[in-house]
Amino acid sequence: MSDPIVRLRGVVAGYGAGDILKGVDLDVAPGSVTCLIGPNGAGKSTVLKCISGLLRPRAGSVTFQGDVIDRLSPRQRLGLGIVHVPQDRSLFPAMTVWDNLLMGGYAMSDQREVRRRVEAAADAFPICRRRARDQAGSLSGGEQKQVELARTLVLDPRLILLDEPSIGLDPKSRRAVFASIRSLAERGITVLLVEQNARSGLAASDTGAVLETGTVRLVDTGARLLDSPEVARLYLGGHIGSGGPVAPATL
Repeated sequence: MSDPIVRLRGVVAGYGAGDILKGVDLDVAPGSVTCLIGPNGAGKSTVLKCISGLLRPRAGSVTFQGDVIDRLSPRQRLGLGIVHVPQDRSLFPAMTVWDNLLMGGYAMSDQREVRRRVEAAADAFPICRRRARDQAGSLSGGEQKQVELARTLVLDPRLILLDEPSIGLDPKSRRAVFASIRSLAERGITVLLVEQNARSGLAASDTGAVLETGTVRLVDTGARLLDSPEVARLYLGGHIGSGGPVAPATL
């Protein structure tokens, strides 16, 4: 097995005087889709912030491609290829779809390379060409999320952190977004996502991890977690499949 692209060990972090994460251990395999599920307040989004640099852990370590990145700023981590897509819509609604893509390369000086990457992103997400001249705010929620994912490609990511990518989407749009996420992994890009719709998130993922009270309780393939009666009872709204319970995994 290849070494993890991301490794968290004993990560403790929170806001103010309270710790949300209480010793998180997590490995993320390169080129995979990993989904974090768990109850509200378990620390799922906090994990993403610790990796992208929006929050600095109080204890523990975060490594990326074998290097400790604890002291790097968010901008420095972006330069390494770590892209964080927040839960809230991040497009500029009054700008065209194409101009939103171009904004992905705002910090690059080589405009020819920016144009090349934008064209490649539009090839990967055809909605960007179909609606290129439309204001981003006129797109549906699912279309906007696809444009957000396309814009990440302009940043040449190694790792994409997605916070609740399906929130507020209808079932058809949700399926399209998760298909787009799978296509990113097929390109060799690692995706770590937080998803409240656990069923959809696990179904689209290679690996799932369950967070409870600030620690990782279970890790297994997305398919096996979907098939676990205990996980179904706690997070999926009922029993799915016929497999047995999944034992806690040592990370």
